[in-house]
Amino acid sequence: MGADGAGGSPSSPIGVEDDSRRLEVARDLARGAAEPAVVDNVALGTAGWTEPTLIRSGLFYPRGLSRSSARLAHYAQHFSMVEVDATYYSLLPPTTAQRWAEVTPTAFQIDVKAHPVFTGHPIDLSRLPAELADAAKSSGHERRAYADSLPPALVGEMEQRFLDLLAPLQSSDKLGCVMLQFPPWFRATRGNARRIEALAERLAGIPLAVEFRHPSWLEEERRQRVFELLSKLRMSYVGVDEPDVPRGGVPPVVQVTNPALAIVRFHGKNAAAWRRRGASVQERFDYVYSPEELRAWVEPVRKLSREAERVHAVFNNCVRDYAVVNAKGLCALLADEQR
Repeated sequence: MGADGAGGSPSSPIGVEDDSRRLEVARDLARGAAEPAVVDNVALGTAGWTEPTLIRSGLFYPRGLSRSSARLAHYAQHFSMVEVDATYYSLLPPTTAQRWAEVTPTAFQIDVKAHPVFTGHPIDLSRLPAELADAAKSSGHERRAYADSLPPALVGEMEQRFLDLLAPLQSSDKLGCVMLQFPPWFRATRGNARRIEALAERLAGIPLAVEFRHPSWLEEERRQRVFELLSKLRMSYVGVDEPDVPRGGVPPVVQVTNPALAIVRFHGKNAAAWRRRGASVQERFDYVYSPEELRAWVEPVRKLSREAERVHAVFNNCVRDYAVVNAKGLCALLADEQR
């Protein structure tokens, strides 16, 4: 496998109902991981810690942990970083981030997924604070709105509330990055490149990472220019492992564009669900990586670790304990390779 990807052909979608042996093998590998799951400068973790099927499974959290902050404290015994996806859906108050900072160890890192006001996704008005939702509705919107169609003052207020959430993480040195995941329709155009430049200017002083979901950004004749743009802006490119399907699928390329931080996100290989229109988030990420599939990522992650100060390997196959198991599994493989 070369440094540009993980190689190999994607497997068919596997869930615990289909192949309990596969999950058993993955769990056996995970038992060899360090706690927390760190190997040199590579920190492994998951996208969130409160996914309902993980909690209901009883496979990770002890009984009696009902508060999100208590679960995060337990999570931090196993991992030294986490990605917060709730910030994509809602504008949370700074007191929430303050609690995250208080219940996690000093070196713990939190990557925060950017709100749609920055990335161009539709904003769900029902998840906005009441006064902001009312203002959006009074401007002619009912359920969803794009930032470009809202009054500039309202957009500015949304952006400021997101920045206010980051303040406790910045002051405690726990903000890993703000992860800008652009929508699938965000194609590689000059106009969109200028949007990225504008975001870097508006969010100056905040560590930023970029995940593309349209393959045009990674076309071979263009990718070097894209990496040069991100390097100039000191934004971290987010490599991904995800199904290669029509209407989506970005190749598994790894690249350091900001020497301070490199990131890889693992979305699973459930190609059947990714192809199906209307598939739920849980269906799309219902996948358990085999040890062989994880082993293909050891050298790419090691490449990143040689070129960047820190690496975050984030598992987003958040169904039951699959992300936890696979994050620990890759940790064990990285440690084995080191010996």
